[in-house]
Amino acid sequence: MRALVIDDSRAMRRIVGTILKDFGYEVREAGDGRQALDVLQEGFTPDLCCIDWNMPVMDGLQFVMAVRANPAYRQVTLMMVTTESETGQIVKALAAGAHEYLIKPFTADAMRDKLALLGLLPEGVSA
Repeated sequence: MRALVIDDSRAMRRIVGTILKDFGYEVREAGDGRQALDVLQEGFTPDLCCIDWNMPVMDGLQFVMAVRANPAYRQVTLMMVTTESETGQIVKALAAGAHEYLIKPFTADAMRDKLALLGLLPEGVSA
């Protein structure tokens, strides 16, 4: 399985990426939504995008809306991974097309549980 981790924090990309790699994902990274769209347009088609909300250039919500506007990316699962924890923000992200929402800080177990819920836990990884 393939994942694209989108966060302006290099440390956070490394944390999320390492968890996903440990689950068996091939991981690419982007520092903002615009870079992430570039990765998609270059032909990398992930099964999952893990998206921070607050980023420069193009934030996570703008990225979600851009991906959902393009039928070519309809099969990509979008999960917000962010400190934005207000109910209104969660509803806004889900309404825009995000499939799931994971609030920072989180554990590898919490990430695994979300992936299992989405049906994106690779074979051999116990839920």
